[in-house]
Amino acid sequence: MLENFWFNVEYGINHVIDINGYDHVLFLIVLTVAYLFKDWKRVLILVSVFTLGHTLSLILAAYGVVSVNGQLVEFLIPISILIVALYNVFTAGKGAQKEKIGVLFFSTLFFGLIHGLGFAREFQMMMGQSDNKLATLIQFALGIEIAQVMIVFVVLFLGYIMQTIFRFSKRDWIMVISAIVVGLVIPMIMESDYLA
Repeated sequence: MLENFWFNVEYGINHVIDINGYDHVLFLIVLTVAYLFKDWKRVLILVSVFTLGHTLSLILAAYGVVSVNGQLVEFLIPISILIVALYNVFTAGKGAQKEKIGVLFFSTLFFGLIHGLGFAREFQMMMGQSDNKLATLIQFALGIEIAQVMIVFVVLFLGYIMQTIFRFSKRDWIMVISAIVVGLVIPMIMESDYLA
């Protein structure tokens, strides 16, 4: 039982930090880059909203409630990253990340749903060997949350170093990182099977 628990948690962690599926990491980077350590509660809520969306879409897919075109989802994932990165570029230094529950929270939930659907097929194969789908899902979601918190910590830490030691302005830090992510996701969008 405990062995299964750790397997599912580890599977969730590996899903996020998989070098071949770095889209999840890119999304977390653009979601977090505009914040500092003092904003940790807000960042944790954002990341948890993303996990909630991700888990909800996996539940719907695992129980056969939804079935979507895999190529469309694979196209929408880099689009979602691009939207948040561009949002950062256009709002850098304007305090838009301080707004009450607004665009960022709803878009994060929506993007969590999309990212979850992108993983649904692989997850359904994993569920084929499971007696208790819900327990497996919760354990997997816990692994995702652990990995996301680790990545968020690294992004916040790098932001802290760049802004205090190397004297990057917060605006420049957000712009540079978001622009790098834009440069990485545009080829992902262009190579999408959905556009072929």
